[in-house]
Amino acid sequence: MSSTILIADDDPVQRRLLEAMVRRFGYQVETVDGGEAALARIDSSDQPEIDLLILDLVMPDLDGMGVLGRLREKKNSTPVIVQTAHGSIEAVISAMRAGAADFVVKPVGAERLQISIKNALRVDALEDEIRRISKRNTGTMTFKDIVTRSEDMGRIIRLGERAAKSSIPVLIEGESGVGKELVARAIQGASDRKGKPFITVNCGALPENLVESILFGHEKGAFTGATDKHVGKFQEASGGTLFLDEVGELPLETQVKLLRALQEGEIDPVGAKRSIKVDIRLISATNQNLIEQVKRGQFREDLFYRLNVFPITIPPLRSRRDDIPDLARRFAARFAAEEGKKLRGLTAEATALLTRYDWPGNVRQLENTLFRAVVLADGDELGVAEFPQIAAHVDGFDVRVPPAPAMQAPTHPVPREFVRVEVRDPNVLKLLDDGGDVRKLDEMEAEVIKFALAHYRGQMSEMARKLGIGRSTLYRKMKDFGLDEGNPMAGESAA
Repeated sequence: MSSTILIADDDPVQRRLLEAMVRRFGYQVETVDGGEAALARIDSSDQPEIDLLILDLVMPDLDGMGVLGRLREKKNSTPVIVQTAHGSIEAVISAMRAGAADFVVKPVGAERLQISIKNALRVDALEDEIRRISKRNTGTMTFKDIVTRSEDMGRIIRLGERAAKSSIPVLIEGESGVGKELVARAIQGASDRKGKPFITVNCGALPENLVESILFGHEKGAFTGATDKHVGKFQEASGGTLFLDEVGELPLETQVKLLRALQEGEIDPVGAKRSIKVDIRLISATNQNLIEQVKRGQFREDLFYRLNVFPITIPPLRSRRDDIPDLARRFAARFAAEEGKKLRGLTAEATALLTRYDWPGNVRQLENTLFRAVVLADGDELGVAEFPQIAAHVDGFDVRVPPAPAMQAPTHPVPREFVRVEVRDPNVLKLLDDGGDVRKLDEMEAEVIKFALAHYRGQMSEMARKLGIGRSTLYRKMKDFGLDEGNPMAGESAA
């Protein structure tokens, strides 16, 4: 679903003209005939959120300045474009000081209005992203900061708000990249542990011989190489929230100690003589079927029931396509700001393309796709041409390269020279070296692991499964090939 724009104007002719114009731009449109009606619609919680308000300054019941004042009192950040019939500088200055994002003079041209709308939505999206990132860093993110128009996600948010009111253990299930960590942070931000430590542990990226030390800590001299005392993740999270991502990857031996820590509220650091009390809120997450792991003996049944007290299953992005346009707009605004590019947003065709794609990598894949598109963009908008890989998988979209300009035929015939051009897929593994000999196996193996590292964004468990090797074997090979040094992606969260 595209952005929803509300038009507030007491002139029915002007309302119809604006509505037809905005619909041609590809947006959803609603209209009201006064300021009070506009405020009532913006405050409505049982209807789609209004993304932008086009507001007439002169109306009989409550004029535009009155609406801007009321929005500011309520701390409502909906962007507003004011329209005036006179265009006096005093009225414009007053409206901008009252919080308007832009102004247009009646009758406004289609191009001027479209640019104004895109700029207002871009600035609003960027401000939302900045606010969300700031709240995430301070542990104050709430469910109001989650971008969604989906009914399924609405139910998830209501469940999360209930979970936040207690310290009940929560198990968040869902495919990789759906935003499990985001929901976990919102649960903390909506609870009485708001602003307290939020410690994330990617259980799938922990070396098997250091899992216990990383989680529970160790004393100096507890084992070879323990030259200093180490505080574990449980102690770091004391007073706040411990988020165990990919909890199904924990070794069985560690699962026993995790169960005791949850039951007793205390941990035993490696080499310590006495237990340490900890006060944590535990939220765990998995992209696997833990019930099946229990049946296969890979996950303890008693620990499963201890973690699965309040399950929340996040739907994949393909099941909540209404969220895609808002997410894409926010990602584009953030990456454009980071890359120093002036982008007004996405075209209606590009938004339609992204909405129709299935996104097997969910929100993370969408985010990375927008990052690539912004980096490669030459114009001031992202169109279908910026998403060739996506367009190739969606019926009805075709990215064509424009033909070369016609050249005037030469007066005298010129001998033809044929040049053979070999086009290679950058993802195809070369089997021959520059000398024409077969490459060594270890070189190709290193190249495959390096590609998988980038493709799966450092998700070690996912890499190991797809490559068909054990996680410890993968770590060893990466070390042998020098791929674990200075690699910022290794060990990232999969939430």
